[in-house]
Amino acid sequence: MDHKTKGWKFAKSTRQRQIVSTLIKDLIRHGKVDTTATRAKETSRYADRMVTLAKRGDGHARRQAYKLINDKELVAELFEEVAPGYSDRDGGYTRILRLPPRRGDGAEMARLTFV
Repeated sequence: MDHKTKGWKFAKSTRQRQIVSTLIKDLIRHGKVDTTATRAKETSRYADRMVTLAKRGDGHARRQAYKLINDKELVAELFEEVAPGYSDRDGGYTRILRLPPRRGDGAEMARLTFV
């Protein structure tokens, strides 16, 4: 049994686990991203954590955000453009909207956006 294990494993391949980082980058760049519902839920957890770090705004928070995002320009955009808009909000920075199933395989789709 996997007690004390949080989050989805995404079939345990390295590429599948890196998808969360890629989705967060696209969310910061474009403000929204369409993906499967499971990936959207997992990405939402990490995206909210990144915005919370950006609201803190110190150097250590910037290094922690860079550890997941791994792009200096996007970290700067997160800290300087995205986070100030949520200064009065305590949490729940992302929204998951359900979309119709994907045409090819019928996968449950969702759109992840900033609130």
